[in-house]
Amino acid sequence: MFSQIEDRSIDIADDYFNRGEFEKALISYQKLYAGKNDYNIFNKMIKTLQQLERYEEAHQIILNRLSTSKFPPLLVELGYNYQLQDSLQQASNYYNEAISNIETNPVYTVSIAGQFEKYSLLEQAIKVYKRGMELMPNSNFNSQLARIYGEQGDIEGMFSSYINYVEAKPNDLNSAKRAFSDFVSENKDNENNIILKKLLLKKLQSDPDIYWYDLLSWLFVQEKEFDKSFTQEKALYKRQLESLDRIISLAIAALNEKEYETANAVFEYILENSQDIQTQLLAHQYLLDIKTTNATSNQLPEISNAYQNLFKHYGTFEQTLALQLAYGNFLAFHMHQPEEATSFLKESLKLNLSPFQQATVKLLLGDILVFQEKFNEALIYYSQIQANLKNSTISQEARFKVAKTSYYKGDFDWAESQLKILKSSTSQLIANDALDLKLLISDNKYEDSLHVALKLYAKADLLAFQNKNSEAIALLETILTEHNGESIIDQTLLKQAQLFEKQKKFDKAVSNYQSIIANYRDGILADDAYYFLAELYNNVLGSPEQAKPLYEKIIFDHQDSIYFVEARKKFRMLRGDAIN
Repeated sequence: MFSQIEDRSIDIADDYFNRGEFEKALISYQKLYAGKNDYNIFNKMIKTLQQLERYEEAHQIILNRLSTSKFPPLLVELGYNYQLQDSLQQASNYYNEAISNIETNPVYTVSIAGQFEKYSLLEQAIKVYKRGMELMPNSNFNSQLARIYGEQGDIEGMFSSYINYVEAKPNDLNSAKRAFSDFVSENKDNENNIILKKLLLKKLQSDPDIYWYDLLSWLFVQEKEFDKSFTQEKALYKRQLESLDRIISLAIAALNEKEYETANAVFEYILENSQDIQTQLLAHQYLLDIKTTNATSNQLPEISNAYQNLFKHYGTFEQTLALQLAYGNFLAFHMHQPEEATSFLKESLKLNLSPFQQATVKLLLGDILVFQEKFNEALIYYSQIQANLKNSTISQEARFKVAKTSYYKGDFDWAESQLKILKSSTSQLIANDALDLKLLISDNKYEDSLHVALKLYAKADLLAFQNKNSEAIALLETILTEHNGESIIDQTLLKQAQLFEKQKKFDKAVSNYQSIIANYRDGILADDAYYFLAELYNNVLGSPEQAKPLYEKIIFDHQDSIYFVEARKKFRMLRGDAIN
C-alpha cells in the first residue's frame, strides 16, 4: 500500500514538472527525497531547481550528497550546474576532476561517461571511455564510443569503434552489421561505403582474421557486388573448411538479383567443394535453372540430356524429388512436352513420399493440366491437396490455384468465393495474390453481364501462363481496341507491359506504363505503373535520372503502396544520400 502511495506521489510531482509548475513539483520532490533519499528523486529535484534558476541551492544539495556517497558522477552534476550559469571555467574544473577520478576508481568509467552523455558532453565521455579501457585492458567500451561518434557524425570514428568492438567480441558480429546497415547503401561510391571498405581492407592486411572477410563480404552484398563478395567467401571458406551454407546463400542472393554469371560461378564452386549429396543436387538444380533461364530453343535438348544424366548418376529416389520436380516443370513449360512431364511425375508419386512431398508433386501435376487446359482434372489434384493437408500453406496455395483455374474457365463467381476465403491467408504472398485477383474479377464482372472483356483477359492470362506471350499480347491488344473506355483497360495495359518486358520490347512497355500514368493516375494501378516504369529506367534502360521522379511520386502520393519502402530506399540512393 505504502509503495502505491509513493508511486502516486511521484506521478503527481512528475505531472507538475511536465506542465511547467516547477514550484509545486519541487515541494513534492523535496518531501519524497526527505523520506527516502532516492537517487532518481534527487536527480528530479536538482533538475527542478535548475528550471527555477536556483543554482546555489542545487549546488549545495549536490555537495551534500557527494559528501555522504562519494559518487564521482556527481562531480559532473556540479560542473553542469555551473555550465547552466555560463560559468564555464568552474564547470570545466569539475568535469576534469570527474575525469581524473577514474585514475583511482576506473570502475566508475561507465557511470561517469554516462553522466557526460546525459548532458551531451560527448568529447568528455569519449575521453572517459578511452581512458577506462587503458586502465582496464579487459574492458570493451567500443560500442559506447561508436554510438557517440555516430551522434557526432564522425562516421570513420564510429566504424573504427565497431570494428574494435568486434575484434574483442567476435560473437557480436551481427550487431555490428545491423549498426553498419543504417550508414551504408547499395551505392558503392557512397562515402560511408568507401570509408568502411578502407578500414576493413586495412584490418585484413594487418590482421587477416575471419571476421574481416565476413564483414567485407557482407558490405559487397549490400552493394550487390556479388563477385567481390564471392572472393571474400572463398578466402573465408579456405580458412574454416566447415559449412558451405554461407556460399550457398550468396549464390541464391546473386541469382535473385539476376546476376547469372556470378551465381553460376558460385554454384560451380559449391559442386567442386561439396561431399554432401543433397548440396550437390541443390547446386546441379540451380545451375540447370540458370541455363534454362538464358537458353535459346536450340539449347533446350542439351539441358534435358543434362537432367537425364543426373538421374542416371543419382537415381530417381525420394532424395532426388526436388530435381524430379524441376525436370517435370522443365519438360512441361520449356520443352512444351506436358504429356511426358505428367508421365514422369506420376512415377514420382509411386515413391515412398511424405504427405507434403506428395502434395508438391500433385501441385505441379495440376499446373501442367492447367497448361493443357484440362481444367477439371487439375481441380481434382488441387482438391486432394486441400483435403489431405488442411490449413497448411500448401493447402492454401492449392485453394488459390482452384480459384485461378476457375477464373481461367470463366467461372468467376466460384473463383471469387474461393478468393474471399484466402484474403486472410497465413501466407502474405497468397493473401496479396488472392486480393489482386478478387479485385480484378469484382471490378470488371458487373460492367458487362456477358463478361466479354474479362473472359478475353482471363484467356490472355492463361496464354501468358502457357508461355505463349505473343498470343497473349495480341489478345490484350484486342481488349484495348474493342473495349476502350471499360474499367479493365488499365489492368490490360499493365499486363501487356509486363509481357513486353519479357520479350525485351522495352519501348512498348514504357509506352504502356506512361499511358496508365497519364490516363489512370487516380486508379489502383497507378503506383504499380510508377514503380515498374522506374525499375525499367533504373535497372534496364540505364536512365536513373528518369527513374528518380517516379520513385518520388510513390513516396509523396502513394504512401500506402506496397512499393513505398523500396521506392523510398531507391530514391534516396539515386539522390546520393549518405545514410539510408
